Amino acid sequence: MKLIGAAFALALPFASPVLAEGFLISSPIDCDLNTDCYIQQFVDIDPSPAASDFTCSTLSYDGHKGTDFALHSRAEIDRNIRVLASAAGRVRGVRDGMADAGYSAKTADAIDGKECGNGVVIDHGNGWETQYCHLKQGSVLVKSGQEVWAGQELGFVGQSGKAAFPHVHLSVRKDGKVVDPFDPDGKTNCASPGDSNLWNDRPEYRSGGLIGVGLIDAVPKFDAIKDGTAALNTLASDAPALVVWGYLFGTQPNDIVNLSITGPAGTVIADDVTLTKAQAQAFRAIGKKRRSSVWPKGDYVGAVTVIRGAQIISQKSSTITVE
Repeated sequence: MKLIGAAFALALPFASPVLAEGFLISSPIDCDLNTDCYIQQFVDIDPSPAASDFTCSTLSYDGHKGTDFALHSRAEIDRNIRVLASAAGRVRGVRDGMADAGYSAKTADAIDGKECGNGVVIDHGNGWETQYCHLKQGSVLVKSGQEVWAGQELGFVGQSGKAAFPHVHLSVRKDGKVVDPFDPDGKTNCASPGDSNLWNDRPEYRSGGLIGVGLIDAVPKFDAIKDGTAALNTLASDAPALVVWGYLFGTQPNDIVNLSITGPAGTVIADDVTLTKAQAQAFRAIGKKRRSSVWPKGDYVGAVTVIRGAQIISQKSSTITVE
């Protein structure tokens, strides 16, 4: 298969930011969206029970009213990634004290009516407001009535409220109505999306790809991958197996995931996996059982590449040392 380049983000054509009554916003998260974090979901622009992001792709779900800036794992919550005010204004409301327990059948009753979790709402004047949800318990730094500047720290990213993964959910509203900051005029053309936006520095749109890659001695549980506990730095030479996994977001039918492990003696294993459905998050893994008395000592590299059509959309690698 011929691959075109190695594009990791989809560059979409767009005009200059829309100066909507002078209101523009900045990213609400203090991280690099290409390496340290990523956008998992966008505003749902489809009024039907189906869902669509502003590019007419599937990075959304029915009724989603914001943009989700996500961390790579639950372990990243401990890094205290800052949530920032996207624009200057006055704090209209806050909530704190909810646990970073995520959403499940066990937490549903306690979360009912407080789906935003720990959060902040900021009034920017002229009918504009922003809301920041799922902040880390005990991290909210501002109070109702307080004036804040663009970029001021509001708290840390967490997983409180109705959150399936650690992230900050940013909602933008004008006169109480949801506005997609990637398509504020609501005139998206699926053949040429992004003709307007509210961003001072518009984040690149990534249509899917890899969240993380790891090497371990057995096929991991998905919860362990999401927790950030499914990768090792070192491995005993008598380990029963070598396994590489790739943690994916925004998968599409017919995406190809190439996984491989290469060690001191060359290729240990390599294979392509063809995906069959669109999923918000998923993982794939391949491995090889130890057939000799020990694994040769040295460094092993696990590499994962995601291919969509004729284009590489994401690739990452991880190294483990057999001692």
